[in-house]
Amino acid sequence: MDNLKGKVAVITGASRGIGKALAKTSASLGINLSIAARNIQILEETAREIESEFKVKVLSVPTDVTKLEDLENLVKKTKERFSRIDILINNAGVTSQYPFHLQPLGDIERLAYTNYLGYVRLIRLVINDMIEKRSGVIVNMISGSVLCDPLPRNFIVYSSLKAGLRAFLKGLFWEVRDYGIKIASILPGVTDTDLTGKLKDVTKDTSRLMTTEAIEEALRFILTVPQNVCPLEIVVINQQTPWIKPVIPYPQQHPEE
Repeated sequence: MDNLKGKVAVITGASRGIGKALAKTSASLGINLSIAARNIQILEETAREIESEFKVKVLSVPTDVTKLEDLENLVKKTKERFSRIDILINNAGVTSQYPFHLQPLGDIERLAYTNYLGYVRLIRLVINDMIEKRSGVIVNMISGSVLCDPLPRNFIVYSSLKAGLRAFLKGLFWEVRDYGIKIASILPGVTDTDLTGKLKDVTKDTSRLMTTEAIEEALRFILTVPQNVCPLEIVVINQQTPWIKPVIPYPQQHPEE
């Protein structure tokens, strides 16, 4: 996308971890931000930090991506403040690792509403304006686990939803490419964040973890390539990522929300 300075990006799950890193990367390119997460205190701290460091405008909107009314409010508040949405970065996510017969039923619903419907519904809420403008970038955080066949043990609900999301986004690319809209996905390996820090059996060997740096560079590439280029998928995984091996030891600590 040309002339990024002054563009507006919505970023979900932006208060910490990968989302915060992507927000900073976007701000470094002169992009104004509407950042979303559930914890308003941490979200507002992140907004102040980014505004101070990069001198861009940052709107913080407390959002639970499992709730349609929250997604609608995020889009409404962003358009009220900036009058436009040029870029959407879908990043919010949760995880739950169990053998399927032990997986709490509530976790299955939470995974579906966060990691699949949260993405699809927010895209649906912003894409018509992009079609009208014949311009836009939609970036989505998938998972390196979808590259495994069979899907990783104890991750089959999480990974199958990500695989479904990946298929949806490939189809969406073909539907909207003639409108000048880019659909891009990043497939990361296990990254050193608060979320993965709860997976003690997976992450106790820190050599198997990435930092967010490679993911930030993938976003920078997506946003700065020429207008007629769409990086449909970028896979960034540590050479020793646990996803290379489709068996993850059990038991593991159930991550907190």
